[in-house]
Amino acid sequence: MTTLKRFQYLILAAGLTLTSCSSDDDATQNLTGDNNLRIEFDNSVNGDDLLLDSSTYTNSNSEVLTINRFNYIVSNFVLIDTEGNEFTYPKDDSYFIISEEADLSEVTLTNIPAGDYVAVRFGLGVDQEKYLQGAEGQGDLLQLAEETDMMWSWLAGYKFLNFEGSFTSPTVSEATDFKIHMGSHGSSLDNYKEFTLELPTNALVSSNLSPIVHLAVDANQILDGNTKILLSEKAVVMVDEVKSPQIATNAAAMFRVDHVHNGENIEH
Repeated sequence: MTTLKRFQYLILAAGLTLTSCSSDDDATQNLTGDNNLRIEFDNSVNGDDLLLDSSTYTNSNSEVLTINRFNYIVSNFVLIDTEGNEFTYPKDDSYFIISEEADLSEVTLTNIPAGDYVAVRFGLGVDQEKYLQGAEGQGDLLQLAEETDMMWSWLAGYKFLNFEGSFTSPTVSEATDFKIHMGSHGSSLDNYKEFTLELPTNALVSSNLSPIVHLAVDANQILDGNTKILLSEKAVVMVDEVKSPQIATNAAAMFRVDHVHNGENIEH
């Protein structure tokens, strides 16, 4: 390469770098207005798609599961930007039921202020503050919970998780029903959990940018997480002072951000 051509190449490379940096800067500095942010929940079992009633899944306890229900409540969403500022979604609108059988798999957060968001925090279940507002303070959540079998009764409270099906194991040869229901039972057994998920790609919100955050949700974590829950020992877990908190901790670890899609959308 001649000296002149080498010089021309360096000038071109520098120009491309400046242009790229300028484009990135423009994308974040011109974030104004507000828009929606959508969160999609893709339910799976240890990397395989969750298919109700039709597939079997084997966990590390050598239990073979057929799943016919997988519902849970997510709530109290908070978005965190690059500066550490937090936007708390309005509490009265921040409770959603995800249900595989009812085809409820998305949460749409509306009127999110423009920003460059790096993490999302939310809860699994319904916090005591919300429950103590009484039946009249639950809004649409109460009716939807009743329709999707996410309540025991108003007195007993919400089911934060409803995980049901049948199983066999080395010690259980005939298919046996299992029911894993987890929730809070008064102030003495509060199983509501909050956690923060970092985004692999920043979610950009502006008047013409409406991102989608795609979560991979692994139902296998419920029984096969940090604490192993053996269905062959107890196939029905609803109110259990030992196992219910263990299941709550396991279930809180089933959420992972798979990817973020920053797309243009000016309708909000």
